[in-house]
Amino acid sequence: VPKKLVTTVSGCADDALAGLVACNPGLRLLQGHRVVLRNDLPAIRGRVALLSGGGCYVGKGMLTGVVAGAVFASPSVGSVLAAIRAVAQAGAAGILLIVKNYTGDRLNFGMALERARAEGADVRMVVVGDDCAFATPGKAGRRGICGTVLIHKVAGALAEAGASLDEIEKKVMAAAKAMGTLGLSLSPCSIPGSKPSFQLAEDEMELGLGIHGEAGVRRMKVLPADKAVETMLKHMTDPSNASHLSLTPGSSVVLVVNNLGGLSCLELGIVAGAAVRCLENRGIRIARALVGSFMTALEMAGVSLTLMRVDEELVRLIDAKTTAMAWPNILAGPVTTRREEVPAPREAPRKLQDETGTGPGTARVERVLERVCSTLLDMQDKLNELDRGAGDGDCGHTHARAAQAIREWMRSRPPPAVPAQLLSALADVLLELMGGSSGVLYGLFLTAAARSLQGRSDAPAWADAMDAGIEAMQRYGGAAPGDRTMLDSLFAAAQTLHSLRSPGADPLQVLAAAVQSAEAAAEATRHMEAGAGRASYIRSSRLEQPDPGAVAVAAVLGAVLE
Repeated sequence: VPKKLVTTVSGCADDALAGLVACNPGLRLLQGHRVVLRNDLPAIRGRVALLSGGGCYVGKGMLTGVVAGAVFASPSVGSVLAAIRAVAQAGAAGILLIVKNYTGDRLNFGMALERARAEGADVRMVVVGDDCAFATPGKAGRRGICGTVLIHKVAGALAEAGASLDEIEKKVMAAAKAMGTLGLSLSPCSIPGSKPSFQLAEDEMELGLGIHGEAGVRRMKVLPADKAVETMLKHMTDPSNASHLSLTPGSSVVLVVNNLGGLSCLELGIVAGAAVRCLENRGIRIARALVGSFMTALEMAGVSLTLMRVDEELVRLIDAKTTAMAWPNILAGPVTTRREEVPAPREAPRKLQDETGTGPGTARVERVLERVCSTLLDMQDKLNELDRGAGDGDCGHTHARAAQAIREWMRSRPPPAVPAQLLSALADVLLELMGGSSGVLYGLFLTAAARSLQGRSDAPAWADAMDAGIEAMQRYGGAAPGDRTMLDSLFAAAQTLHSLRSPGADPLQVLAAAVQSAEAAAEATRHMEAGAGRASYIRSSRLEQPDPGAVAVAAVLGAVLE
């Protein structure tokens, strides 16, 4: 039996309703019943009240109340009748029951309607059947599924505007006839405490499901999102399908892309884009699109598409304000994949500072960089091996990418000889092409170091540049010396480089000592507990090797010295 996050299986429907009401000051429970009502019932005096099955569409501009059953079960006659009486006593000028076309719902709402009429209430019932799955619907007719939410919205906007029960009933029935929905799923779902409702193989998807976990009308191999959407729309609009929705080029529609409960937001966005593209290619105008979880089947990993043909009046009713929490806050405006993109901002051309510093000659810079690149490429496998114990085993690949990017860059133009410009240019190359957090960390280090070197190239300036780079890495990366990261090697080298600030210091000797410090610090990371980076999520007992980032930094410093 699949796992569920419930308190008790028997109380899960009541607990869910209690949570819904607790978090929404506009809602109240009806004592003794699974009924949620608007908090401001006196406001419906003289207006038509709207009641339906479960859901979160209660509020001004939508439903007056909802009556819930147990999971995937119709609400009881007694609860429907109690909801009708509650709104009648609040002074409603007529009551419309909006019922999804399932036998149990029709029976229970119908029985409650008959009893309420006997008590003198003016109650009507609209049965919504928007399912396009069955090419030849049986006696039960088309099932009521996600399109019902649009009916709630249209009826709610009309009621809020003061329309009569006759007018609402007539307009809602017309809207329901101009609507179709089709579901598609990659998985079944399961009622708490029960096994899944049906089985699907790993490579299968199911077309034409209902909203109670029941299987669909056709099983097929899993398709890419765009092909799956095309298949759905073709089935929904196929004239040989008795339950199809007629759509001709030039038609205006409202589109609902509904998560059946367990689809990721990523997949839902992809499906929504594919649906808009597919409809546009058929010459259909999408007046509005709603994307989200509107009518779900527990954790079913699937989606349904609803299309409603609309005119200007229906669009106005869809756009009308509502306080119902589940209705999305969408901007009024047409839907298209051809929306103009915001132009990318142009980078201002860099001014080449006319620095007169005595930077190393271009040929020397190329020699040093080539040594760094060869070192990193030779170490690729070693760094990957070190990274496997603590990360995702790609440290060598990442540094090799950096080496190849620097080589390409040197082939395309001679590197600048002025230190500040050289480091700044290298930062750009690594940020664009190295990837991973290492690319950003090196980019931060080099950018800050370059800023510190502007207008300077004396020996103490390099010590300052090293400190500035490390400070930037710490500020944004969050690591500190001793956290078993590349920072350990850098910090050890920087401490040694402070000697450059002493008059008469021999830069080459200091650099050689700094490289030794970095190598010793890299080796020392073998015995450290990771305090930052991906390795910090691994138990320290598994980290028996030195940190790959620290080893790479020590190797780079060594290559510069050679």
